[in-house]
Amino acid sequence: MNTPAAQPRPDATPDAMAAPLVARPKVLEEIDWAGKQYLIVDDFVGIRQLLRESLRSLGARNIDQASSGGEAMGLLAKLRYDVVLCDYNLGEGKNGQQVLEEARIRQLLTPSSVFVMVSAEKSVESVMGAAEHQPDAYLVKPITEGVLLTRLNRVWRRKQIFRLIDQAFIEKDYLRAARLCDDQIAANRVHEIELLRMKARMLERSGQPARAREVYERVLAQREYHWARAGLGKIRMADGDFEQARQMFQTVIAENRHYIDAYDQLARAYQGMGQHEEAAAVLERAARMSPNSVPRQRHLGQAALRLGNVPMAEKAFRKCLVIGEYSIRKGPEDYLGLARVCGLKGNTKDALQLLLLAQREFGSEHEHMVLRAKITEGHVYHESGDYLNARRAGDELDAMLQADPGRPGTAICIEMATLLFAVGVKGTPGEVLAYVIRNNHDNTLLQDEVQKIFDRARLADEGALIIRTARKEAVDLMNQGVVLWKTGKLPDAVKWMRKARERLPDNVRVLFNAVQILISHMQQRGHELELELEARAVLEHVDRLQPGQQRFAQLMEQLGALQPPPEPEAAPAEPVGEKDQAAPARN
Repeated sequence: MNTPAAQPRPDATPDAMAAPLVARPKVLEEIDWAGKQYLIVDDFVGIRQLLRESLRSLGARNIDQASSGGEAMGLLAKLRYDVVLCDYNLGEGKNGQQVLEEARIRQLLTPSSVFVMVSAEKSVESVMGAAEHQPDAYLVKPITEGVLLTRLNRVWRRKQIFRLIDQAFIEKDYLRAARLCDDQIAANRVHEIELLRMKARMLERSGQPARAREVYERVLAQREYHWARAGLGKIRMADGDFEQARQMFQTVIAENRHYIDAYDQLARAYQGMGQHEEAAAVLERAARMSPNSVPRQRHLGQAALRLGNVPMAEKAFRKCLVIGEYSIRKGPEDYLGLARVCGLKGNTKDALQLLLLAQREFGSEHEHMVLRAKITEGHVYHESGDYLNARRAGDELDAMLQADPGRPGTAICIEMATLLFAVGVKGTPGEVLAYVIRNNHDNTLLQDEVQKIFDRARLADEGALIIRTARKEAVDLMNQGVVLWKTGKLPDAVKWMRKARERLPDNVRVLFNAVQILISHMQQRGHELELELEARAVLEHVDRLQPGQQRFAQLMEQLGALQPPPEPEAAPAEPVGEKDQAAPARN
């Protein structure tokens, strides 16, 4: 998760990366290379042997080898390696980029693990694709022993500086991570800029954009770093100032056309301004430069689909299926998107086949997969002009909703309600949109969007009533729990908020209040592991729904400060006073 000081240059050559064999630097003798665990991943046995001998020259004893990406993932799942040397091209199956991506997502690497990408690839496309996933080092073959040892030494020492920060990040304790950055800056001035970059990211994740902005501006006062300028642009965009954000991202691109993240952010800024054609054009340009990103191709496909640009959408979604075959980023959205494309082209047969493939591929791991496939089926029929089958799909979807009280997330519910209104199903779409409002009762922009859906269905007055009623229900549920909390009825408050969470599983305000009440219960009545685990699970759900919330960071810090019951021989823990507790928010 560490960010390299600089991305590898796309024009790097073996001569530029290599150096003659040199004596082992003195500093290397201070590192216990012999006791570490190593993994070499390369599909050529000769290269594996060369790298193994280079590692043995350090005194390394524990060296495992893998000849494919799949084999590497199996080993990474079983053992935590200190150093991974992984080739980019691994033949059939996962490539090195996908190995790194999956290892990071599944947290199969420790915060101090070193991942070195090794490759003979020198093309801009390959180097940028690997650099996007930020390996700790990128070495171009052929590699001399001197270069390998020097780079390992440099990266290992740097990783130790960030080790505790990374661990706090993994634990989602972003405020502690930011404080650790300050501690390391005081002790390691040579890494000050990198640590400030990490601190700004932690402050953003902890919902403190003003403090993050101060860090970015402090960095820019020293030198024009593109990542700092882009960071300011993201903060501007989060504040709704899309025009200022657009200018910042365009400035970064003008100065460094290979800074690929700026393209993704620029596209989001254009979308925020309602300029969807410009957004799609930016994404298309970025996808040409670095085409092996599944999320980027998916974003492009969805943007093109929104515009009705069928050829562009088809190209992007098909690319997703190709590059995502062995990627952990592979998802049902690509199949569903391509099915929509086939429907727009009048090719219903291929669309239905894609929907079957999606259910077969993801049905066991993605909740509501059958429901999502049925929604897309309805859209396919409706957009191809087969209104009879579209209505049949709508009726089947209605029956599924009646049989299962569970509901998917907000975006899917809105898509589902829109389809049901379009095919003439009555009653159920209003109930679905009421569910959306209950779970987003303080989101005025979303409420406006929902009202427009009712307006298009010629149900403006009915929709306004549904929205008002749903908002009131959410507020009443939340406030009743707060009343119980304030009157000291903590067990009752905990039980009430559990019921509220069942009714409003995606309402962030309700979820935060539920966690606050669990924490207050433990502060006043003692630590309980079950309650702590319950609180952490709720916060994990919130972080998936809406990352970067200030209250999330504050509650995670409060959870971290809770101490389990002391052992009998230990002195009793000092009680936490009422003044230290933060009250759950009321509407």
